[in-house]
Amino acid sequence: MNTPEQFLVTILMPCLNESATLPICISKAKSWASKHPNIRVEILVADNGSNDGSQELAKSCGARVINVAERGYGSALYAGCHQALGEFIIMGDADASYDFEHLDQFLHGLRIGNDLVIGNRFTGVITENAMPWKNRYIGNPILSFIGRSLFPVKVGDFHCGLRAISKSAFLALDLRTTGMEFASEMLIKAGIMGLKIHEIPTNLYPDGRSRPPHLKPWRDGWRHLRFMLLLSPRWLFIYPGLFLAILFLMAYIYLLLGPQKIGSIVFDTHTLFYVQTGLILSVLMLYTGSLLRAFAFREGLLPSRNWLTKIRQYPVFEIGAIFGLTAMCAGIAWALSAFMHWSYLGFGSLEGQNLIRTISMSTTLMMLAGLTFLWSLVMGFISLPLRKYQ
Repeated sequence: MNTPEQFLVTILMPCLNESATLPICISKAKSWASKHPNIRVEILVADNGSNDGSQELAKSCGARVINVAERGYGSALYAGCHQALGEFIIMGDADASYDFEHLDQFLHGLRIGNDLVIGNRFTGVITENAMPWKNRYIGNPILSFIGRSLFPVKVGDFHCGLRAISKSAFLALDLRTTGMEFASEMLIKAGIMGLKIHEIPTNLYPDGRSRPPHLKPWRDGWRHLRFMLLLSPRWLFIYPGLFLAILFLMAYIYLLLGPQKIGSIVFDTHTLFYVQTGLILSVLMLYTGSLLRAFAFREGLLPSRNWLTKIRQYPVFEIGAIFGLTAMCAGIAWALSAFMHWSYLGFGSLEGQNLIRTISMSTTLMMLAGLTFLWSLVMGFISLPLRKYQ
């Protein structure tokens, strides 16, 4: 019986009803292993609930099979990586679209010190009918560009299914997603954590299945995009929110001083309320971004950052509550002042227009106070130090 230390490489294949192509993939993986008699190789199939006999086929072809109850591409790969006996893990889809007979560069990339080696289908050969045109010319290029722009990951093909990773690097990444987002999460977290990533050309072939693929281009493309945006709340919420908050705050203060004429156009109380709305929404964007970022740190979707550790050293809820209550009191005071003069002023007069400005300032402070209070409550909860369950 082989012990875990005897295996250097695990070739991992996620599987869900792949009986038509699984034997081909296993045969090619065994062919590659036979060319390297000095390397101990195991072929591991992570089955995700096949009902077409894939498990028995895999075993009869000489592969080790594990059953993964939790559905999802990410779930299968995660369980397979955890149970892999090899020091290095080479993973690829079991649909015959990748050639398991040519894995030398992947293994070499890990052996020379890289933590993650990923294939690039666009610098390799994409054979005819191997990739739908919308994936080849729209989906993958756009998603890869967004990934490179948002994260420190300089690869040309974010979603290549053939990749290799050291077991130690996989464990360090602490991956959490269960679906197709798993491929993006692996790259993003590796980049953020400063792991060494190497990219090599990879050929892609038409899959050999007679049924439609599990991949749904539009649905899964959106899932990848949504995941990348949620993992980068700074660019989705915080930076835009900060810019808009400063812009709307300047405009708001400017309009509080009185009607403002620019050219032949007069901006008065009507504009004031639109600016007020923009200010509230931009502050809400800032709060949402900070909460999402703190939640991502807490749940392990992003590596922890110093600012979250520092926040835990301060009474976030108490500070936010004090600020919120102070702003609320100021807003109520202005509201009472406006109410006392309500019956004495006509809204068509200049003094009436100033009253509207007072009301706007009052309601704005009250809304900001409520938002700040709720934000501090949620942030205080998220920043609580907890013991993580293993």
